[in-house]
Amino acid sequence: MDRRNFLRDVTLWSAGIAAAAPVFHIDPAALAAESASPVLAVAKGKDYAALVAKVLEPLGGIAAFVKKGEKVVVKPNIGFDRKPELGATTNPEVVKAICKLALDAGAAQVLVFDAPTGDERRCYAGSGIKAAVESLGDSRLSCPYMDIRRFIPIDIKKGKSLKKFDFYKDAIEADTYINVPIAKTHGSAKLTLGLKNIMGVLGGKRAVLHWSLGQRIADCNTVIRPKLNIIDATRVMFRNGPSGGALEDLKVMDTLIASADIVAADAYATRNLFGMAPADVDATKFAAELGLGQIDLAKVKVIKV
Repeated sequence: MDRRNFLRDVTLWSAGIAAAAPVFHIDPAALAAESASPVLAVAKGKDYAALVAKVLEPLGGIAAFVKKGEKVVVKPNIGFDRKPELGATTNPEVVKAICKLALDAGAAQVLVFDAPTGDERRCYAGSGIKAAVESLGDSRLSCPYMDIRRFIPIDIKKGKSLKKFDFYKDAIEADTYINVPIAKTHGSAKLTLGLKNIMGVLGGKRAVLHWSLGQRIADCNTVIRPKLNIIDATRVMFRNGPSGGALEDLKVMDTLIASADIVAADAYATRNLFGMAPADVDATKFAAELGLGQIDLAKVKVIKV
């Protein structure tokens, strides 16, 4: 994929110079090389700031993903107005720790955002994420509400069910996109993990994605390719997902799962957190078929910290 040309097309479209939507191209050979034998790290502990650093050590630390002067997007799940202890949104302490590591690595800008299902101000506040991020007090770091004017229509060349959709410009333009979903059940998708977390950077009528949901999630993930995925399994929602609402829906597991391979991360979480076969989750199965990662856990190098 020629990223430079793609970003040029995004800029031209945003400026009203180009009439046609930008087209996202992927090199199948490069995808195959990426997913051949990915590394995945698993860490357990109650000190979540230390846990983030620890789970990244086998992957080369944050320096393997964030370079000095880069624009970084940290994408948690802020989908619901739920307190952190209810496990419907990403643990704010995990998000804060990732942001701090990115800043320490020299990031020029770190943005944290999501498109929630409810009122954005209530969700940002109720989840604890906005307050946690802003508590770092760094001018390079912000947790802005998403601006509807910044969604860009993208032609999805590799998509099987979805050929065009609106993506958030800041997510597309990021030098490093760090995906930080929380692990939980989902009424339509069975599970919501790394692949499903892309919903929060999509605009337009997201309801249409629920027709052939698994395939359309996979199609959208051909456009947004995280450099790093950290699955928050500190509190795992085993029933009544994705919104939950009761502590009885959760199990405290104090676990983080990290990999550059989003399919491998989802496959591992599916098997080891929920006891399901990775291919039983349509998004994971279809993403693997599109060449977006390794679903066969026998081919994944798992390092437990």
